[in-house]
Amino acid sequence: MEIRIESLDKIREAAHEFVASLGESTVYAFYGKMGAGKTTFIKAICEELGVSDVITSPTFAIVNEYRSDTSGEIIYHFDFYRIKKLEEVYDMGFEDYFYSGALCFIEWPELIEEVLPEDAVKVSISENADGSRTVSF
Repeated sequence: MEIRIESLDKIREAAHEFVASLGESTVYAFYGKMGAGKTTFIKAICEELGVSDVITSPTFAIVNEYRSDTSGEIIYHFDFYRIKKLEEVYDMGFEDYFYSGALCFIEWPELIEEVLPEDAVKVSISENADGSRTVSF
């Protein structure tokens, strides 16, 4: 499936479409170059899911936990950009998150691919020449 984000002011509509297609999967691996819009899109998705907390990139914390105000559902947002060794991921107890049944949105999954669940949904965000974004999954 593909979702096109024409501009930043249309991102909530794209997030709504993405959330409507979530299905049974819980782990979503977001691929894209630096500046492609991964964090911005995940923020919009979390807002669409009812999170009212301030949503920021977990670059230094590695993982942020949010709770939906509407469903009470826990959502984990990961940013593995700063991971140097896979042992760091083992030390943080990745299995407790990835296999918890909670939604997990992962930035820079290419750095931890060997520990991603087999059923993780690969989401690619790319910037188009006109500045729009294409989300493919």
